[in-house]
Amino acid sequence: MSRVKGGVNSAKRRRNILARAKGYRHGRSTKVRLAKESLVHAGKNAFNHRRDKKTDFRKLWIVRLNAAIRENGFKSYSTFIAALTKKEIALDRKVLSEIAQNQPESFTRIAQKVMA
Repeated sequence: MSRVKGGVNSAKRRRNILARAKGYRHGRSTKVRLAKESLVHAGKNAFNHRRDKKTDFRKLWIVRLNAAIRENGFKSYSTFIAALTKKEIALDRKVLSEIAQNQPESFTRIAQKVMA
């Protein structure tokens, strides 16, 4: 069987790793071993932060809703959500916060319907 030399494939692999690590500081952008390790960590952080972003937005919606709710006579966010559930109004936090921010008069009507 003939001998296969892997120089082309190895060089391509290294080139791709270094291309993905472009812009990293110090040896992480020039040394393959450091670049590979930093790419692994970057990938973990990217994955986790994509998940965290969903939590952050939910927190933002709740804060916006809470401010609008208190302006419309409710005691707290939790009492409003409980009343929404009881009245079987199926609007999620994202939609409610958008309405509260961009169309306050519509949100006031929703709050009055929930109160009644």
